[in-house]
Amino acid sequence: MQKIFLLLLTVALGLNLSAQDVSLPCDTTNCSLLKYDGNDDGMVNYEDFLEMLGAYGSADVDGDCIEDSQDDCVEDGCGVCDGPGPTVQVVDTIVFIADSTFTEVLNEWYVFEVPDTTFTFVCSNPGCIDPMAENYDPYASENDGSCWGGLTPCDDGSTSVTFDGYTYDLVGIEGQCWFAENLRTEHYANGDAIPGELTDGEWSNTTNGAMTVYGEGTSPVYYGSDDEVTNLADYGRLYTWYAVVDARGLCPSGWHVPTDGEFMTLEMELGLVWYAADYEGWRGNIGIQMKSSPENSPSWNGANTSGFSGLAGGNRRYNGHFYDEGDYGYFWSASNFGVNAAWIRILGGDNVGVARQHSQKTYGYSVRCVRD
Repeated sequence: MQKIFLLLLTVALGLNLSAQDVSLPCDTTNCSLLKYDGNDDGMVNYEDFLEMLGAYGSADVDGDCIEDSQDDCVEDGCGVCDGPGPTVQVVDTIVFIADSTFTEVLNEWYVFEVPDTTFTFVCSNPGCIDPMAENYDPYASENDGSCWGGLTPCDDGSTSVTFDGYTYDLVGIEGQCWFAENLRTEHYANGDAIPGELTDGEWSNTTNGAMTVYGEGTSPVYYGSDDEVTNLADYGRLYTWYAVVDARGLCPSGWHVPTDGEFMTLEMELGLVWYAADYEGWRGNIGIQMKSSPENSPSWNGANTSGFSGLAGGNRRYNGHFYDEGDYGYFWSASNFGVNAAWIRILGGDNVGVARQHSQKTYGYSVRCVRD
C-alpha cells in the first residue's frame, strides 16, 4: 500500500503547472474545487493530492460544480433541502384479476375478481382529492379546497350564477337546475335590503322577512360555533319564511325558492320511491347523496354523489336562539302548511334519509334556489 501511495504522489507532483487550469467535466469552467490545484496556490503539490484523495467518491448531484459535501444542502426531487424525495404514496393503476374457486356446498364454481393495485410515490401535491369532483386529481396528496363537488352542468351548460355580489355554484339534477350552496344574499332581487341583526324579541315577533348569520349578536348559541365570519362563509345566511315568499324575490331573477313539490321531484330523481315522497318524517336513504362529503370544502359526512352539497347550517328558532350547526341542515320550501307553518326539508348527520316536515314561519333556515 505504501508503494502505491508513493507512486500516486510521484504522479501528482510530476504534473506540470499547465495542468492546474484543466477542469473535470462540468457545465461551467469555473469549478475551483475540482481543479488539480485545489488550494489555488499556483502549484500542484502534496496538499492538492490529499484534497483530491479526500474528494474521492464525492458527487455533484445538483450540477453546480461544487461537491455536495461542500454545499449548504442538496435539493431532493421535490425541491426540499436535503429532503427524502417523493414520499407520498398514491394509486397509479388498478387491475382486476379474475379468479375462481369450487364451492362444494353449492356444487359450482364461484368466480370473483381480485384488485391488483400499483402504487407510485409523488411529492406533496395539493389538489382536488374527491374522486366524484369534476377536477379530481388522482396524483393530488392533500385537499386544497378546489373541488367543485362533481357538479353536473345545468341543461344550458351553466355552472354558476352571480347574485348580490356573490357567485354560486350550480348543479343540474335530471332537468332541474339548483344552487349547489346556501343562499347568502342581504337584498331582495329588486335591491331592497332584507332586515337583519334582529334581537331575540324582534325575531320572535316578526311577520316580515328577516335574515341572520348563525351566532349573530348576543343570542344564545346551542351547538356549533358563534364565529359569524366562518359561519357565513361555510353556511350562508338563515331566513324567515316571510323572506322566502316576499314578492320582491329572495332568489335572483329567473330563480325561486323551491316548492314542496319541487323538492319531491328532486328526491324521486335521486331514488326515493314515489309513494314515500309524500310521507312526513324521515324517508329513504338519499340524504347521503345530498350531503357534502368529507373531501368537500366545507365538508360533512355524506357522499355528495348528487352534487347538491347539503350542509349542516343549523337554525335560528322562534325565540332567537341558535341550534344544531354541524348536526342538521334545514331548508325552506315556498309551500304553506296552514296559517303559521310551511314545509321544510332536513338533512341530519346521523341519518341517511331526508326529512319532510313543517315548521313555524318565524324560524330561520337555509335557502336553496332553483331555476324557473
